[in-house]
This record gives sequence, C-alpha cells and structure tokens, in this order.
Amino acid sequence: MRLNLTLAVGIAFAVVLSLIAGKVWLPAEAWRVGDPRFLIIFELRMPRTVLALAIGAALGLSGAAMQGYLRNPLADPGLFGVSAGAALGAVLSMFFGFALSAWLLPAFALTGAAATMTLLALLAGRSASVLVFTLAGVIVSSVAGSMTALAISLAPTPFAASEIVTWLMGALTDRSWDDVLLALPIIGVGAACIAFTGRALDVLTLGEAAARSMGVDRLRLQWLIVVGVGLCVGASVAAAGIIGFVGLIVPHLVRPFVGNRPSATLLPSALGGALLLLLADSLVRAAPTVSELRLGIAMSMLGGPFFLVLLVRMRRKLA
Repeated sequence: MRLNLTLAVGIAFAVVLSLIAGKVWLPAEAWRVGDPRFLIIFELRMPRTVLALAIGAALGLSGAAMQGYLRNPLADPGLFGVSAGAALGAVLSMFFGFALSAWLLPAFALTGAAATMTLLALLAGRSASVLVFTLAGVIVSSVAGSMTALAISLAPTPFAASEIVTWLMGALTDRSWDDVLLALPIIGVGAACIAFTGRALDVLTLGEAAARSMGVDRLRLQWLIVVGVGLCVGASVAAAGIIGFVGLIVPHLVRPFVGNRPSATLLPSALGGALLLLLADSLVRAAPTVSELRLGIAMSMLGGPFFLVLLVRMRRKLA
C-alpha cells in the first residue's frame, strides 16, 4: 500500500514535469487558458503525457502477468510475439500506403496483434502447457520479425523504408487526443482481463498439479493472459511503435518491496511502468540533442544492461 502511494505521488510529480519539459520549457504563465502557449500544453503535451501513462502501465502490468504465468523472471511481453505481430501489421499499412489515414495504421496494428493472438492460441492448442505456450510465442515472434524485415527490404520507395524504420524505433512524438481515444479503451479492457488472473497466478506458484487440484482452470487462465497482454501490448504498439523492456524492468524493481506473490506485483508494476515511461519520455524530450531521441531506443539503452545484470545474477545463483 505504501509503495502504491509512493508511486502515485511520483506519477503526480512526473506529470507536471512532462507538461513543462521539452526543447522549450514552459513557465507557469503558460498554464492560463488565454495564453497562446496553453495550446502547446493541451494539444501536444497532454495527449503525450496521457499516452505515456497508459502505455507504461499497460506494459508494466503485462510484464508482471507474464512473469507470474511463465514463472520466469526474464519473461517480457515481446516473448509472446504480440509486439512483433502488431508491428508487422503497422508496417504493412505503411508498405501499402494506407498509413495516410489516422485510423488505418492503428487498425492494422491491432489486426496484427489479434492475428498473432489467434495463431498463438492455435499453436498452443488445448494443452495449456507453459513450455508449449512459450515456444509458440518464440515461433510467432520470429516469423513476424522476419516478415517485417522482408517488408522493409521490399519497400516501394526509400522514403517508405525510412518511414517504417523510424516508426519501429518507438516514440510518442506528435501524438494527439485521437491516439489517446483509440488506445485507452483497448488498454482498459486488456488490464481488466489481467486483473482477473491474480489469484490463479498466486496458486500457480505452488506448481501446475497443485494449481489444478485447487480448482485453477489453466485453459481459462491462459486465455485471460493471451487476451489481456495482447490488447495491452497491441494498443501500445499501435499508438507508439515498439517500446521494449518496460515489462521486464518494472516487476523486478517493485518485487523487493511487495514480495514474490504475483498478484501483489500487478498494481505496483502498472504504476511503476507509468512512472518509468513518463520520466523517460520527459528526458528524451528535454535532452540537448538536435532531433529528439526516440523513446524506444532510450528504453533499449536502459533495458539492455538491466537484462545483462539479471542474467549475471541468475547465473551466480545457479553456480
């Protein structure tokens, strides 16, 4: 409870920072409705801030749910292949020139996420085995990644190829309230699905046989995880491109404060993800660079070393 309150207070400060930070810092006078700079706050920075909160929460929550379900501390939403599938859908919309419409690119991305979820469910079948489910996710991710690379190599023009590569880097630049209205309801439904998995994830820590004897329906749990993570990650990719490592980093940061019970990490991971992505977006925006550093690249620069440290610590424990 104390951790959640601390994270909520941190988010409140981060929201203020996000609204004033940028290449041009906005003073307190700009917050008056009659000030022309208020349009920058309302039309540019507020949607970006709301999206950073929603996407960070969605990715943090998805990571905590995946690590609890797979009982693997290195699990990340990208392992399901949902991110890669959503990215492939968005890339195809650019490849065929459908990205000119504000709604078609997100629609393609969500279609890609839905197709990935369907394929994942078909590959996993009714076994509900964690191993089969993980392998199916790796296969789907690999196939989607290779098809994305193929689309880039066959792009009709150099401009289209550049546009695709830039989008894949992930960013919240120039997002509007339309993007917020598209992403928020989908993320909300996905988060609700994950919220129903808390008790089952706790029981699953006792082992699959024990969980089954205690009445946990593994197939229902698997579908809740697939649909919840798919909607959260799909909507996030549709709105901002690929932003990785949030779902890997945040559960590890909150776990020392709440223990190893999966249900206890869900809400702090959502709050922590929102705080992390909001701070990261504010920093890339205010960084003294000629052009804005892409948020996806910044998170990869942070997540790569974090992942390496995790691997080293796990190796030492196993030695």
